[in-house]
Amino acid sequence: MKDLKIAIGADHAGFEYKQAIQAFLDVAEVKDFGTYSSDSADYPDFAHPVASAVENGEFDLGILICGSANGVAITANKHQGIRAGLCWNTEVATLVRLHNNANVLCIPARFVTIEEAKAITETFLTTEFEGGRHATRVGKISC
Repeated sequence: MKDLKIAIGADHAGFEYKQAIQAFLDVAEVKDFGTYSSDSADYPDFAHPVASAVENGEFDLGILICGSANGVAITANKHQGIRAGLCWNTEVATLVRLHNNANVLCIPARFVTIEEAKAITETFLTTEFEGGRHATRVGKISC
């Protein structure tokens, strides 16, 4: 996990969680794509830059946080090279990495505690893609 480069972003609903997760991360590099306060903000303004940074290979993985995580997941998944997974517990975080090779974690701040969000993040960042039959399925995702 220490050698990973992570792109992170959140809207106002996820700002506090983003700050806590950044402080928790023990990785090579973290780039914060905003928002930088709890003032109302539009989630696509942060989801697109995070997704682009992962898609173009500048960062290994991304983390996006908003109230339900649906908005950031939908936005990030508009990018052809992104597989954003909405995770509300560690079991889902494990499966999106193992089976879907997700490269962007989406956390629903209004439905998990900060401690749960940290555990979800750690699970996501430390779980490797299983490959095998799942690689064939993941290969069929892109349009």
